[in-house]
Amino acid sequence: MQDLLSLIFEPYVFVPLIFPGITVAFLLLLVIIWLERKMAAKVQLRYGPLYVLKPLGGAIQMVADLLRYLFQEPIIPKTVDKLAFILTPALLFGMAYLPTVAIPVSPTFYAFRSDLSLLIVLALSTLAPIFTVVMGWASNNKFSLIGGVREGYIVVSYEIPMFLSALSMAVLYGSLDLVDIAEAQKGLWGIFLNPVAAITMLVLMYMSTSKFPFEIPEAESEIVAGAYTEYSGILYGLVMGASYVKLYVLSLVFSILFLGGWNPVPGFMANDPLLPGVLLFIKAFIIIVIGAFLRAVYPRFRIDQAMDLGWKTLLPLSIISIFISLAEVMIMGGA
Repeated sequence: MQDLLSLIFEPYVFVPLIFPGITVAFLLLLVIIWLERKMAAKVQLRYGPLYVLKPLGGAIQMVADLLRYLFQEPIIPKTVDKLAFILTPALLFGMAYLPTVAIPVSPTFYAFRSDLSLLIVLALSTLAPIFTVVMGWASNNKFSLIGGVREGYIVVSYEIPMFLSALSMAVLYGSLDLVDIAEAQKGLWGIFLNPVAAITMLVLMYMSTSKFPFEIPEAESEIVAGAYTEYSGILYGLVMGASYVKLYVLSLVFSILFLGGWNPVPGFMANDPLLPGVLLFIKAFIIIVIGAFLRAVYPRFRIDQAMDLGWKTLLPLSIISIFISLAEVMIMGGA
């Protein structure tokens, strides 16, 4: 038993499997969907999840939904490319979760540390939309194909400026190592040094993960579910969960880049390799809750409005954020 516990707390096991890995991501998925529904219901003066564990406001409604997805028979149309149709939802979910392996929990606890960890996380997060396009093609349905292609070119307008905003902080701190970036914020958080980059990346995170008002690829017309029209059962459950997991990953990265990561670390956490990760998780959770709240208060954008926002407003702002970082580096270097 002792050997098993020791193995679990090894960083190369704990990080991908526990935190910030699949266990916490899965639990957060259940909590945030429930919270999203409750907040939307409260704002819109209607009932949200209620009757499954009614005394706690339907707190385990998501567990009931999960069981339904698990045991519901997935319908696989005869005309689809079956191998691609079945595998791509799992690959989509896996690629949404995979960047967690490169995210540090504290200055001394990480699965692996790289001088390019920020680039690794951003690069891995770009792979998930590829599988959305493949899902649309594999469904052999013209509505799904259009939804998948639409997702592809929408993502380009979101993720290019988001990466530029993230990389502006690498310019500011002179490192692509997420540990170094977090440690450099012991005195002053990145959001105060470059608020343009912080605001731009925050909006683009919600756009990239299809949070309202940017839930365009899945339900632009309210008739079909975009690239996911032909999916049901656990296959659709994986598809639905992937965007929430990606938001979780990007929220962790945002917290490290702009909110000091695990800083400021209280005294009782200072010498523990894991406890600083609690602060990191709390910051990321707040970012996720804000994204969930948007669902209740904003109407959905049209596709042209969202792409105009991405290319005409947020891309220039992300470029400006790089110049802000360069100016601050020159000023601090001159001082």
